[in-house]
Amino acid sequence: MKVLKVVLLAVVCIAFTGCKEYYSTGEKVGNLIEFTKKGVVWDSWEGRLNLTQTGMNTSGEPFSFSFDNDRTDQDSLIQLLYSAQVEGWKIKIKYHEVWGWKNVFQNRGETDYFVDDVTVLDKDFANVSKRFANDERGRVVDTVYVVVENEGQQLNVNGQRKKTYTVDNNKAVDCRP
Repeated sequence: MKVLKVVLLAVVCIAFTGCKEYYSTGEKVGNLIEFTKKGVVWDSWEGRLNLTQTGMNTSGEPFSFSFDNDRTDQDSLIQLLYSAQVEGWKIKIKYHEVWGWKNVFQNRGETDYFVDDVTVLDKDFANVSKRFANDERGRVVDTVYVVVENEGQQLNVNGQRKKTYTVDNNKAVDCRP
């Protein structure tokens, strides 16, 4: 019976400590909204990435990641991410996820997603006015949504018949071609 317990304990230990390091790998694109060094027992660099889709911000849950405390070759990536947060750059993070007992005490980082590489995609992502500063062709214009309450009569505008609408007791003219 004692031998069975020892064998069972050995099998359980091997099963939990023998989990593979790279449970999954992937890439995320976005801009950094939080990057801090924190921890009570083990200090680690933690970050949150606001994911983007086709260049626009999404309203989904930010991607949380950590820098692995077991690695010592990540100082340049930490400096790059610090600059990306301050300047508002759009970045791509390559990461891997661990599983099992590899980070059970959070001694490597608060999350199970660890950064392997960082690539800067757009240094002017947060400053749209820089893109159009010397461009005489146009400017950034906001989209306006109008709720139409009542369709009215037709008017002549520049020789064309246009429909008028009443919105909050003000007249609006449909100027679409």
